[in-house]
Amino acid sequence: MADSILAFLDRGLLGAAWWQIVAWTLAATHVTIVAVTLYLHRCQAHRALDLHPAVAHFFRFWLWLTTGMVTRQWAAVHRKHHARCETGEDPHSPVRWGLRKVLLQGTELYRAEAANPDTVRRYGHGTPDDWIERRLYSRHSTLGVYIVLVLDVALFGAIGLAMFGVQMLWIPVFAAGVVNGLGHARGYRNFECPDASTNIVPWGILIGGEELHNNHHTYPSSARLSVKWYELDIGWTYIRLLALLRLATVRRLAPRPSFAPVRPAIDLQTLQAVIAHRYDLMAQYARSLRRVCAEEAHRLAVLERPEGLLLESARRWLHRDAARWTEHQKARLGEVLAASERLRRLVEMRRELSAVWERSNLSREQLLAHLQQWCQRAEASGIRALQDLSLRLRSYA
Repeated sequence: MADSILAFLDRGLLGAAWWQIVAWTLAATHVTIVAVTLYLHRCQAHRALDLHPAVAHFFRFWLWLTTGMVTRQWAAVHRKHHARCETGEDPHSPVRWGLRKVLLQGTELYRAEAANPDTVRRYGHGTPDDWIERRLYSRHSTLGVYIVLVLDVALFGAIGLAMFGVQMLWIPVFAAGVVNGLGHARGYRNFECPDASTNIVPWGILIGGEELHNNHHTYPSSARLSVKWYELDIGWTYIRLLALLRLATVRRLAPRPSFAPVRPAIDLQTLQAVIAHRYDLMAQYARSLRRVCAEEAHRLAVLERPEGLLLESARRWLHRDAARWTEHQKARLGEVLAASERLRRLVEMRRELSAVWERSNLSREQLLAHLQQWCQRAEASGIRALQDLSLRLRSYA
């Protein structure tokens, strides 16, 4: 009898080899990540796609088993994060809480906000509220986790405890910690959106595409998180596969800039195109600023002017949105702009251009006149970067 118990604890019912245990653990955690990014995030929180009811319910059941997360609570916390991003009400921004706390205690931050009834009431609308959700998934949210614990030990033996630990830590570490933490502190940015979001790496595999966090915050309602040709969003690959099987329907995608011959005059159609492609336009503007800053730094260095070192340093931050400049950088701005007339004009006109979509109190006619004047001044400035930006603006389709 004792030998049978020891054998059971050693191998479990399946008697699986070590590689089978590793393969199952990785497969199970990957399905959990896919369920989070496709079902909770893109489908429920942002309505970027619709999933077939059978697929949606499978993901809901799987998340109940492997995470204990309630759909309404998750969607509410995530929507509040977008609505109050980087403010004192953001549930889990490192700008508010600090990177260390979000990395190590991201789950605690999520649970605290999920327990806030006002957050769930205000931001949790439109999520499942059927009989099984009310009677099982929400009411007994931790029951599924205990079922997985029992199954892991029964099927794989004592090693099932380690498997269970990995499964339970996967989402808190990678989603609650890495995405919510590093995704607002480290990485690269394709777009200068109003918050501090970053793309952690250009290949979104480990966390189902969530690594492309700056792209997501720029276009939150897009079902595809990759934007550049070199970026990989594995979640989008699964969506395409489900769509081919008629198990998913994509509702929204990030706008890809398209171009027509340069319009001789700015009209309302141009205004609408510019507003639709504003993030692409400002990304081009940022690249122009970096290039001009480098050219001006080199010019001053050749002349052996000390301002060359100042502009070389400014090249690392001047292209960013002004809201993301540090206090030290803001203090140095006057010196930087005094060293280069070209940079001064570029920075001032970027501020004026962004007013086209930031001034909600102006009529379309007033915004149109503002854009027309901006283009006239850009093309008459004699600054090649501004002239090129004006031509790009007038060619958006």
